[in-house]
Amino acid sequence: MNLLINLNPVSEVPLQKQLYDEFRRMILLGELGRGQKVPSTRELARALGVSRTTVTASYDYLLSEGYLEAATGSGTYVSRKLPEELTRPDVSQELLATGTAMVPASESSTPTLHEKLSWYGASLETRDWLSFSDQEPDIQFSFGRPDFEHFPMRQWMQLIGQYARRRSLSVLDYPSRAQGYLPLREALSAYLSRSRALFCDPEQIIVVNGSQQAIDLVCRVLIDRGDLAAIEEPGYLGAQRALSAQGAEIAPIPVDQQGLKVDELKKRSREDARRLKLVYVTPSHQYPTGVVMSLPRRLDLLSWADKYGTYIIEDDYDSEYRYKGRPIPALAGLSHKGSVIYIGTFSKVLMPCLRLGYLVVPHHLITVFSRAKWLADRHSPLLEQQALADFIKNGHLERHVRRMRALYESKRKLVLKTIDRLFGTDAVVRGDNAGINVLVRFNTLIGDSELEGRALAHGVGITSTREEYLTCGRQGEFLLNYGGLTEEQIVRGLSVLCQIVCPDRNAIVVDEPSHQTMT
Repeated sequence: MNLLINLNPVSEVPLQKQLYDEFRRMILLGELGRGQKVPSTRELARALGVSRTTVTASYDYLLSEGYLEAATGSGTYVSRKLPEELTRPDVSQELLATGTAMVPASESSTPTLHEKLSWYGASLETRDWLSFSDQEPDIQFSFGRPDFEHFPMRQWMQLIGQYARRRSLSVLDYPSRAQGYLPLREALSAYLSRSRALFCDPEQIIVVNGSQQAIDLVCRVLIDRGDLAAIEEPGYLGAQRALSAQGAEIAPIPVDQQGLKVDELKKRSREDARRLKLVYVTPSHQYPTGVVMSLPRRLDLLSWADKYGTYIIEDDYDSEYRYKGRPIPALAGLSHKGSVIYIGTFSKVLMPCLRLGYLVVPHHLITVFSRAKWLADRHSPLLEQQALADFIKNGHLERHVRRMRALYESKRKLVLKTIDRLFGTDAVVRGDNAGINVLVRFNTLIGDSELEGRALAHGVGITSTREEYLTCGRQGEFLLNYGGLTEEQIVRGLSVLCQIVCPDRNAIVVDEPSHQTMT
């Protein structure tokens, strides 16, 4: 046998893997030609001083991946089906470097396959996209997490266990309809009528995997490439990206202290107005500015949309938490002509990992959205839907919201007080009347990226709002999410930011947090 095979018995790499790698190397570099017979497992095991099991396992891998082929009664050979170009030095070295096991295609295959991406796929590859860091800071102001410590986990797990113990085979099967678990949709219908003055039939509710899937379904159902869609400026990045990926031409509409400036919509030409397929808004707590759309502005928007036959997409992502003024009914609750598609979620009020949200669609869109949901993923998790239905019907959800509203109000006051005492006139706060975040504009010459980097180096995560703008973003504007932070973390995190933004104020002493305990 004229094979030079090097095995290292003290290596951490198993002998069968070493032998596999050696044969693969020799085949790719042409040291073993197509159709060349290789030693039998018994012969090779004896020559190398290893067990026959080791050799057999290596051969099995090579056979399964097509490098070897077996001929009954004759022996084992290097596969005759390997293309000649496989053993070219440039291709062989690339395959060895990447660990690719499959046979390469022709040189022109890479650009050809790349060109076969759909327009949607190509848009995801070429457009600016979200960037995430693997580094999780000690104090995270960037993500809108709720407070997990005060979630009623005992009641939730009891409900999950109750349905799990029933061992009903229906939980394991495909549900009959993609719209969602009927008792959950009934519970949501009753809840929305109480909390949002939104009266709808359970048939109008479609359970989805969070608000982002709801936005994606809306875009897929309503938007064709080249269609015009309006969105708040600044506005939610997830909605911007979903619309862009579907090929929409996006019209940014400015936001003021009363919400979306409907007058800017009215200024558009009649042709543009008729081209608008939808207007995406977050009226109950505008993202990211935090302003609440006034009732006159809501009625004005509905009137305009009805005139031109435009859909309004109402993203009501955290309307449960409002601290000043009387609650304003949802846009969908004020509409009488079926122009509003309502999006709700439990990511902020319960927990993001639950991945349950819902759409409320007009009656004439029930069929098309139900089918779109079926095509997307058939259905959302059934066990969690069953538990959530009882969680709502038994009153746990509304009791939890009341407790959390008081807790977030306490945290909100601490955020405002701390910012005022630490920063003085070097920071301006907006959007503090609702939700679990505030918008802060720092008076600083430090660039946004540099500020983010310095804060992260001190264990504090903070994100500029610049990507929420389709036009020119504002320098020094940041969204601070405080919902999931303790009072001590809030004070410590803001102190770090103060040292960066206005170091001359370091001597200011902030009161210790109250360490309020919820019951």
